[in-house]
Amino acid sequence: MRRDEGTITVMTIGFLLFLGLLAAVVVNASAAFLQRQQLDNLADGAARSAADGLSTDVFYRTGQVELDGSQAQRLVRSYVSRSGVRVVRVVTDGDEVRVRLERTVDLALAPPGFRSRTTIVSEATASLRVAR
Repeated sequence: MRRDEGTITVMTIGFLLFLGLLAAVVVNASAAFLQRQQLDNLADGAARSAADGLSTDVFYRTGQVELDGSQAQRLVRSYVSRSGVRVVRVVTDGDEVRVRLERTVDLALAPPGFRSRTTIVSEATASLRVAR
């Protein structure tokens, strides 16, 4: 006859370990998602701020709306300067500006052997148009 004593203990420990890892994944994913939403909002605001960088020389000379790349860069950097966010890229293309931001986030729960930090990225686009 086979003895089954103690097998439920091993199964219970395994199940509790699985639940613990699942809880860590859910908590970390939720925290990263919330941080990304905040970064998305910041990127949207930075792009809108950069869209205020109208090249007045081109506008007054030709009547065309064109963004000044250096002014857009300066406006984005001043918009995100106090938030601990890295400005990766600010690209102007005529009347449009694209902004890419990064932030390093500390994860709430880091099981042994897993990284305790991750990087989140957000991109936003804004356009400047003349109302007629």
